[in-house]
Amino acid sequence: MSEGFNLDDAIRKIPDFPKPGILFYDITSVLANPDAFRHCIDSAEKLYKGMRLDAIAAVESRGFLFAAPLAERLGLPILLVRKKGKLPGRTLSRKYALEYGEAEIEMHADDIPIGGRVLIVDDLVATGGTLKATAELLVEAGALPVAVFSVIGLPFLDYASALGTLRVDTLIEYFGE
Repeated sequence: MSEGFNLDDAIRKIPDFPKPGILFYDITSVLANPDAFRHCIDSAEKLYKGMRLDAIAAVESRGFLFAAPLAERLGLPILLVRKKGKLPGRTLSRKYALEYGEAEIEMHADDIPIGGRVLIVDDLVATGGTLKATAELLVEAGALPVAVFSVIGLPFLDYASALGTLRVDTLIEYFGE
């Protein structure tokens, strides 16, 4: 693993995006930097290598990019968490609130391991709404969400309230401006 790697330097910060007053943390700069991306996957592998897990739930779409190499390294299947209408098989769905409106996620029902221990992976955790909906969907299907992994955490947006006692691991946290 790349000890001493400064992940903050690899994350592009874009002021006033998508609207004035917002500082956007752009994970695409990590994906464009092989050393930064490797650091993220190495760090996640180190966090979960000894944990009993049965699957990784990857949240669309940037969560797929971090979950896939981690799942390969840990020898685990990937469960896709997609926006409504993107999966062709029998699905389970969950609606959740957005800042202005509502969204809905789905998972293939037959892929979720009943009684299985599942790690949820996304690129960034902000309010925790999508990750909470994912955890609820897993529970509804009979699985046990054991942790959330995100490269970036924004605790000032209070994801802890949404995720309750669910373990949340991030590689870097930003506390607002």
